[in-house]
Amino acid sequence: MFDNAMLDKVMPNMSPSKPTNIIYTGVAGTGKTYRLLQIAQQYTDYLPKINDKELLRQLLQPLSWRDVVCLIFLDFKSKKQDLVKVPEIVNHEFFVNKAAQNAREKNLSNTAWSVLQMHTSMSSQTVSYKNRASQAYFDKDNSGAWYLLPESMDLLSDLAQQLAEFQQAQRENNSQNKEFRQQRFSMVSFHQAYGYEEFVEGIRPVMASSDHTKNSSSQMSYSVQDGAFLKLCQRAANDPEQRYAMLIDEVNRANASRVFGELLSLIEPDKRAGMANAMTVNLAYSGRTFNVPANVDIYATMNTQDHSLAPLDMALRRRFRFIDCPPQPELLPVIYLNPDLEADNSEAFKSEETIDLAKILTGLNHRITQTLGAEAQLGHAFLWSVDSLEHLQTALIEQIIPQLAQAAGGQVTVLQYIFQDEQQPLNAQFIQDSQALIDNANNLASPNNSNPMFADQHSLLGQSMSSGSYKINADLINNTAEFAKPFVYQRLY
Repeated sequence: MFDNAMLDKVMPNMSPSKPTNIIYTGVAGTGKTYRLLQIAQQYTDYLPKINDKELLRQLLQPLSWRDVVCLIFLDFKSKKQDLVKVPEIVNHEFFVNKAAQNAREKNLSNTAWSVLQMHTSMSSQTVSYKNRASQAYFDKDNSGAWYLLPESMDLLSDLAQQLAEFQQAQRENNSQNKEFRQQRFSMVSFHQAYGYEEFVEGIRPVMASSDHTKNSSSQMSYSVQDGAFLKLCQRAANDPEQRYAMLIDEVNRANASRVFGELLSLIEPDKRAGMANAMTVNLAYSGRTFNVPANVDIYATMNTQDHSLAPLDMALRRRFRFIDCPPQPELLPVIYLNPDLEADNSEAFKSEETIDLAKILTGLNHRITQTLGAEAQLGHAFLWSVDSLEHLQTALIEQIIPQLAQAAGGQVTVLQYIFQDEQQPLNAQFIQDSQALIDNANNLASPNNSNPMFADQHSLLGQSMSSGSYKINADLINNTAEFAKPFVYQRLY
């Protein structure tokens, strides 16, 4: 959603020594959230996958034959098979690959038999073997199938963990995503109910599990739980060589000073841990001492258009660098009503059959600035996905006009000026005055008035798509009459 050159100018400089605090500001639709997603990529490590052969090598190389056989039993057990015959052990990929690593080609069954019998319980009723090891892992039933002794499972916990990690790595290798991602960021979206408890720490209810043997009900207790920012800071403190990022969308939708609480001073770059003026505080609920690591960067977005919210606290403003994100109409394409015109060299003809979205946005924003102020401008995202006349009409009807109507308080004269409707006949206006429609309808009812121009205007009386005294032209909604032609939209330039 951004020109790469422009994006490079506002992307953060991830200095290893100086923390970054940035708030991206601008009107709706300028891609501020997109910038956060781009920044998130800089705090994401993409590690190449290890192929299955290498995974097996890493798993098996440090293991003894006893460990390999135990691992095979654990693998079968993970697949709900407890009883295993010797041929199944010898043909298992773990056994085959271990033999290859050791350059063993012969007497593989003897190797398996030797391991199994050596580590059989002294009390076994099915195995008679003299040179048994002190620790037993296996036994055999009367059918000749071997199994793991239940008491050996605790001894095999490390092997079980290695197997689980190996199986997970295999699943990731077989997935479509051939890269492993390690995220060094946390992303939250502020809202009016978001508070210190979610961001830093808070007291949360915890339900104790029921004791069914005593027929007792669950008991509720309370514990202090870390919030998103505190968890990120803890990760960063344990990994000082890497940079971490806190990404906050719509920072001004919550009471930011209340959300940060006593951390408001700690986020200043010179007050981070290890800096010249480093500070620590005692957290409100746990009482723990805490400071913000120097390798934590904070990025946020703020919609300057949303007047329903209180202005951002000046104390917070002092701690952030603000970067303006203006509309970028130059990123928008030209709509060709006839696809064949794209290859046509006749510029004059092409201009009559095209709609330049960049010019539409520029023209609208120019008149919006004149009437409603710069903070009411439209971002390029409103027209970003438009690639046809139908999509343009939908964007106007469902997004742009309602947005501007709210900003203008439903004032018809303002809306008509923005859409260049003042000197246009009623049937060619994007925004129509409800009273004018009523007057025309009354004129139609008069026996002396038979003007066919208003023959379809009766239907408009019950089709208001917005509050106040304005209506969206029904022909625009239905893609009929004048609004099926490009020159109407070119008027917005």
